[in-house]
Amino acid sequence: MAQNTYAHYLVTYDIANPRRLGRLFRYLKKEGIPVQYSVFLVETSAVKIGHIMGRIAKIINLDEDDVRAYRLPDNGWQVSLGASILPDDVLPGTAGMTHTRSQIA
Repeated sequence: MAQNTYAHYLVTYDIANPRRLGRLFRYLKKEGIPVQYSVFLVETSAVKIGHIMGRIAKIINLDEDDVRAYRLPDNGWQVSLGASILPDDVLPGTAGMTHTRSQIA
């Protein structure tokens, strides 16, 4: 993958301190879409995810907290069951776009 090519990343976290948790959540809301508690979908380049993780390293306590980023395959699929924290009309899209269910149907 080229360094500038956009891809989907899942960023997950387990933060021990409520104050750091709030700071990290607010930061990640600027960079991606919350898809579950402690899970964000971030659409960005390999270079930018490196910058994001570097910023996260400054927010968290490396001895107590755990943050991970996973690149999703381009041809992957998803299945969702149960309640979502996303509004009913919002779905994660591609290249920084968000689609509504009515646009897809």
